[in-house]
Amino acid sequence: MNKSQRNNLNNRRKVKEEVNTMVDLPFGKVEASRVNPKRLVIYSKPKTGKTTSFAGLEGNLIIDLENGSDYVNATKIKASSLAELREIGDKIKASGKPYKYVTIDTVTALEDMVKPLALKNYMETPIGKNFKENDVLKLPNGAGYMWLREAFFQVLNYIDTFAEHIILSGHIKDKQVDDKGEMVMAANIDLTGKIKSLICANADAIGYMFRKDNKTILSFISSDEITCGARPAHLRNKEIILAEEVNGEIITNWEEIYK
Repeated sequence: MNKSQRNNLNNRRKVKEEVNTMVDLPFGKVEASRVNPKRLVIYSKPKTGKTTSFAGLEGNLIIDLENGSDYVNATKIKASSLAELREIGDKIKASGKPYKYVTIDTVTALEDMVKPLALKNYMETPIGKNFKENDVLKLPNGAGYMWLREAFFQVLNYIDTFAEHIILSGHIKDKQVDDKGEMVMAANIDLTGKIKSLICANADAIGYMFRKDNKTILSFISSDEITCGARPAHLRNKEIILAEEVNGEIITNWEEIYK
């Protein structure tokens, strides 16, 4: 065996030893490491009671991107730009992350807010440095949606560092679908294309909120007409009374969501 062959053999042995020391294969069931959703998406029609419900969650900071919290007593702060949102996030982390929950109200507004970042990211590339438009979505053939999507999740990943639990509030987007010749309404979160698909795929739970009498109900029951569902067992295929009015007072039941 020559020197080169010996070196190759020694390298293979070294790699094998490193694999043996770094990886332990499981031979039984590994216990679940989470119970409650890390990222929860809640969407509804306007004036359903989302912000009021968020205000009833103890330890929750509402970051209001739409000026929708003016009539609600809550732990809240407003942001009208990405720069303000980043300043809030930096202060949260510099303060030792004092909130257990952070709610983005709404994620629909966040999509519009990240458009300047998407444009900036594109114009920093060699192909985009001479782009003259002020909206990346004006790129031909829908190419701008990829840059919007990347900017959106760049910001969302940053938001995920604010607290142990992140709630994303969104508006509903109704659409008509053909159900065997009959037109029916389908409910989905109001986001663009693949952003909507990816945010739903990466959420631990997606709840559709609606009102019934004096109750605010959060549904995790998935169907062809309504986009929702949950990974946590205590939420899966459940309808939960999240809030109800009792003697003129709003009572919330967040302990049904976060055990």
